[in-house]
Amino acid sequence: MGRVPAPVLFVGSGLAQYVGAAIAVGLFAVAGARETAWLRILAAALVLLAWRRPWRLRWTGRALRAAVVFGLVLTAMNIAFYLAIEHLPLGLAVAIEFAGPVAVAAVTGRARERWGGLLAAVGVVVLSGAVLSGRTARDGSGAQTVVTQDAVVGLVWILLAAALWAGYVVLGRRVARDAAGHGIASLAVGMGAGALVFAPFFARSALPELVDWRFALAILGVGVLSSVIPYAVEQLVLRRVTAATFAVLLALLPATAAVVGAVWLRELPTWPELAGITLVCAAITLTSRRPRPEPPAA
Repeated sequence: MGRVPAPVLFVGSGLAQYVGAAIAVGLFAVAGARETAWLRILAAALVLLAWRRPWRLRWTGRALRAAVVFGLVLTAMNIAFYLAIEHLPLGLAVAIEFAGPVAVAAVTGRARERWGGLLAAVGVVVLSGAVLSGRTARDGSGAQTVVTQDAVVGLVWILLAAALWAGYVVLGRRVARDAAGHGIASLAVGMGAGALVFAPFFARSALPELVDWRFALAILGVGVLSSVIPYAVEQLVLRRVTAATFAVLLALLPATAAVVGAVWLRELPTWPELAGITLVCAAITLTSRRPRPEPPAA
């Protein structure tokens, strides 16, 4: 993993993440968006805890607190995102949510990272507009298709998810670098804590649905695809790059979300969508370019 370029890791984890999200949308008819989001976190936490066994490690109070806070932010972000995609198209929701990482790049980045963040934001806006106009055209009911109470509710949730995503980037890098090498173990502890804290709100209505083994298997798949794989990969990447560079790399996620949405819905990408993906790739290239090493001192 250490030799694999970070953008390649992001493309792979992004594909897994949004395939899982597309599957999860189909589960909303069985359990609500809140319940599905919480069950996803619970399934991912159980898999991570069984894999990393964090109880065998030696923890400081600071590392444990950081892992718990990180997990609570991560869990809240996922619940807000699932509530948003209950009301908004997947590609549009991810595009708007990207405002959070762009803010991190703008505040914490250097000049190259800020320009990369701006370029990535333009690409994401182009993607967002393409998905929005495509939805309106497919529905055939004019521009007012998205200006509904349903869309407003989705917008509120996705803006909250964007703010939480910014917190995830900052806290995630701190956990990845300051957890005494326990990065993925901290992820397991954090997701376990998040599942426990939100259990009183969702467990009573969500757990009975697991009686259906097909639903339970689907939830396990969503947890692995949308949480275990991408968040474990991101912990590895966060140890190698700055928070601003990581925020720009996250622009690959809207691009992969658009691709997954297109393939899942059997829709060919439009020219604006291709333009948005090209701008995102240009931003990644700009940010990933390493400065020339300085000549050795005489």
